Amino acid sequence: MTFSFARRIHHAPASFLGELFRVSADPSIISFAGGLPSSALIDAEGLSEAARDVFSTDPRTALQYSTTDGYRPLREYIAARYRRRLGVPATADEIQITNGSQQCLDLFAKIFLNAGDRVGMERPAYLGAIEAFSLYEPVFETVPLDSEGPDMAAFGTMIKKTPVKFFYGIPNSQNPSGCTYSEDRRREIAEIINGTDTVFYEDDAFGELFFDGKPRLPVKRRLPEQSVISGSFSKITAPGMRIGWLYAPKEILSAFNTVKQAADLHSNFLCQQILYRYLTTHDLDAHIHRIVEIYGRQCRLMCDLFDDLMPALSHTTPAGGMFLTATLPDGLHAMKVFEEGIRQKIAVLPGMPFYVDGGGTDMIRLNFSNADEEKISEGMHRLAGVVNGLS
Repeated sequence: MTFSFARRIHHAPASFLGELFRVSADPSIISFAGGLPSSALIDAEGLSEAARDVFSTDPRTALQYSTTDGYRPLREYIAARYRRRLGVPATADEIQITNGSQQCLDLFAKIFLNAGDRVGMERPAYLGAIEAFSLYEPVFETVPLDSEGPDMAAFGTMIKKTPVKFFYGIPNSQNPSGCTYSEDRRREIAEIINGTDTVFYEDDAFGELFFDGKPRLPVKRRLPEQSVISGSFSKITAPGMRIGWLYAPKEILSAFNTVKQAADLHSNFLCQQILYRYLTTHDLDAHIHRIVEIYGRQCRLMCDLFDDLMPALSHTTPAGGMFLTATLPDGLHAMKVFEEGIRQKIAVLPGMPFYVDGGGTDMIRLNFSNADEEKISEGMHRLAGVVNGLS
């Protein structure tokens, strides 16, 4: 039998994730290739305690169907945190709970994109966003990144001459590069978009993970009616709970809520209640402080080992988040590094999946959050053996 799949399925880029899962299943391989937060830093005991509290008080409500927009006390908590941390006047009515921030990408594209519409993205860009948007058959327009954010000349040209429905960016500790937009770039982005028909999609999966503990102000603060922010508890509590959110103007949330209801009725209501109970009975700021202290040490160690062991490679130096990228010497292909790395029991992610228009053959992405310092040291020595042997 020949299955007549929808045309959109053929527009989805080939995923590298299957290969990564295969690699991750081998315990002898040290993997810097995935995108996992540290399992050791998940507060399993605290979350278990919160779950017991929910089941001992009103379990049948927590186990019943609920509203599509999400558990209101949790939405109020998120809005209050925006007001306190970032000075953004968020309200619970502007927050929609989702199945991780990844679901935001799919549903946002669904309400905005027709086949052939233009979408703006960073170059390189988050591969999960590329995969989500590609199913809706857009035309991608890309803007190069440097250490301070998007190239503003290219960004201005894109917005004014080849208008995009929305521009998707990660201003805080970008995935894959680890770079953070400067305050000047954030201001310029808001000034350029203001008054146009373009929406700025601000993916803030890593905004709580700055090593210096200082929040960076979102573009949305200067562009309240033309921007949205997606956020996630995956990096600061537990990814398996799959709780994220979209913070957006009410007109956008109305359309978003319609497609969300059609997709899954609502996100896991039990986990929403457990998470809310956890957040209101534990010190989230202290927990995040511990996470960033450890991630900061692991990131510095990885950067130092690059400089000591592989001085021919340039690399980004993140101020937060979970990732960095390195540029390989001329003539050395990222797939060669990946393939030889697997043979030598070290995995890194080749750069190609992060480029919608070709590129990334000279780039690798490394994750420093899911390996302790001992594994980082051993893994970087293995990687140095691979790179130096192939160079």
